[in-house]
Amino acid sequence: QVHLVESGGGLVQAGGSLRLSCAASGRTIRTVNMGWFRQAPGKEREFVAAISWGGGSTYYSDSVKGRFTISRDNAKNTVYLQMNSLKPEDTAVYYCNAGVSTLPGNRPGDNWGQGTQVTVSS
Repeated sequence: QVHLVESGGGLVQAGGSLRLSCAASGRTIRTVNMGWFRQAPGKEREFVAAISWGGGSTYYSDSVKGRFTISRDNAKNTVYLQMNSLKPEDTAVYYCNAGVSTLPGNRPGDNWGQGTQVTVSS
């Protein structure tokens, strides 16, 4: 079981940037695909981005492609999500996930963080 803690959320104006971090503990994540999901009020949780265990492949939802970048530092057991050109529709709680599938559908793994709120004002 891996324990995930997200940080870096906050309030930002449209067009701004934020960098989310997901620190893992309890076990190494160097052999685990990692991902980010988000859930806006009244909506289902949706896939945002994923990165393969070695960092060589990345995957994005169409809504964030070209604006968000996922990365990882296995030495620090940490995953990042750089979010640029933020839009009000990016407002949501962002969750880190361990074990996400890189196959179409990006089914999440069983381990989730507690989430971090991102609010983008217009």
